[in-house]
Amino acid sequence: MKLWDKGYEINREIERFTVGRDREMDIYLAEADVMGSLAHITMLESIGLLQHDELQALTSELRHIHSEIRNGQFAIEEGIEDVHSQVELMLTRRLGDMGKKIHSGRSRNDQVLVDLKLFIRRQLKLVAEDVRTLFDALQAQSERYKDVLMPGYTHLQVAMPSSFGLWFGAYAESLVDDLMFLQAAYRTTNRNPLGSAAGYGSSFPLNRQMTTQLLGFDSMDYNVVYAQMGRGKTERNVAFALASIAGTVAKLAFDACLFNSQNFGFVKLPKECTTGSSIMPHKKNPDVFELTRARCNKLQALPQQITLIMNNLPSGYFRDLQIIKEVFLPAFDELRDCLRMTTYIVGRIEVNRDILSDPRYDLMFSVEEVNRLAAEGMPFRDAYKKVGMDIEAGRFTPRKEVCHTHEGSIGNLCNPQIRSLMDEVWRDFHFEKMEEAETRLLSPHE
Repeated sequence: MKLWDKGYEINREIERFTVGRDREMDIYLAEADVMGSLAHITMLESIGLLQHDELQALTSELRHIHSEIRNGQFAIEEGIEDVHSQVELMLTRRLGDMGKKIHSGRSRNDQVLVDLKLFIRRQLKLVAEDVRTLFDALQAQSERYKDVLMPGYTHLQVAMPSSFGLWFGAYAESLVDDLMFLQAAYRTTNRNPLGSAAGYGSSFPLNRQMTTQLLGFDSMDYNVVYAQMGRGKTERNVAFALASIAGTVAKLAFDACLFNSQNFGFVKLPKECTTGSSIMPHKKNPDVFELTRARCNKLQALPQQITLIMNNLPSGYFRDLQIIKEVFLPAFDELRDCLRMTTYIVGRIEVNRDILSDPRYDLMFSVEEVNRLAAEGMPFRDAYKKVGMDIEAGRFTPRKEVCHTHEGSIGNLCNPQIRSLMDEVWRDFHFEKMEEAETRLLSPHE
């Protein structure tokens, strides 16, 4: 079945090439497709293109199809182009010609646009929840180990005193900024393209404000040409937000691999999260974090992939955009896997509390000595020179007491303030609007 069928056969190889992986990718969009159709038919009834009894029958059947999708009982049949065709076919089989009426006033172009936006905003909520869970684990570890000192590095050289409180807490705060980026992606996603049809509107008197409210969007993409121009742009902007989170997680994974190695010995990963060697019986390899690093680095390439697919396309729809689905739709699950694995391990990392007994780290207290002399009245440059000469002459003896009290330092981590920032960002998503709209559309009592 093809929605555009005109009574002639298409070459099978051409069909295979043009359909590509759409049937596979469209499974991701199936629930969203039903949600969009529920809103659309409600609007069609309001403008007289469906009778009330037709709306009731179609609504009931669409809710049934949605339940089948959630229960894993839905598939796009061989010979059916996409999810839109499959849903319409199922309605027509079960309700007759009534099922053919649901496409009035829309095109597959705006249908897939609304599907993508509904899918994306739901996935962004799930990603945001996983980010927040990892944030909680990092903050808990930051507080637990706030008094345990460790070396800080610049140029991979021992530099100054740091702490595990700072290390864990730094990644927690990084996730707050990442979530701000994710919120911007959510806001630009949460606008309704339905009613733009093929990109030039419809002669039917569509009520786009109604579908906007029914689907819980913040507003609509008003200009119908721009609504179509948003295809690809939306995915690219979201991909940048996912890449920002992936960048934070990749860096954390690299640190953990480094600090877990015997030459550092700062942390010990839980043994159940490591793998062995086929030849070296002593090995406990940090494969989970190595794969996390690789997968997150792959995700950081996603915005560029999307840009290269959509770059320099003029306004209007082009089939090029289909290819974006293949790299974009699976990205949410890939990132969420990495977030969950990282959260699990972060909560179980064992920290070495006795790192600084090793004399190789003595010189990281040199700045503390310079600052001590300067606080006693010696000019800073003179204090710097004196400590430097003592180091060169082998006379430097570190004082390992550290007293940092300013905001964000070893002795004043500002974890409550960072949590307050996270809570503020979280509230500003207003996920409840989306949840309430979806519940209303799917509720048999509405």
